[in-house]
Amino acid sequence: MKNILQTCLFIILVSLTLISNVFAENVKKMGSMQVHYMAINATFLTPKIAKAYNIERSRFNGLINISVLDDSKESRPAKAVSIQGKARNDIGQIKTLEFDEVKEGDAIYYLAQVNYTNEETFYFDITISDGKETHQLKFKQKFYVD
Repeated sequence: MKNILQTCLFIILVSLTLISNVFAENVKKMGSMQVHYMAINATFLTPKIAKAYNIERSRFNGLINISVLDDSKESRPAKAVSIQGKARNDIGQIKTLEFDEVKEGDAIYYLAQVNYTNEETFYFDITISDGKETHQLKFKQKFYVD
């Protein structure tokens, strides 16, 4: 059962990455790292997937998904990293992001959650380190309550 849930999460996360890339290229080259990132409403996940990975599935909860590929290798394998971050809204409130590492076969994802109100914009400042390089990923996302 857990393998089925893991496979479903992997398919959903890959699909969401592909969908988000249709609308906006959410990839940044940072040294030897290729960083893929997105922030979505947690209701995009099915209840089973959200429960399996302890993600609060709510209209007021966003999910931040970051994956890092090793751009120095031809096959660009997933790269395990240390990741920390903060989210700041327009009125200056800061929320510390707690990232969980999820491994699905050869893929590695880093997931964090952030609570929001309707039409709230967050400015994300995320530090990514592989022990040799450290980079800052900055992006913003406006969330809507559906």
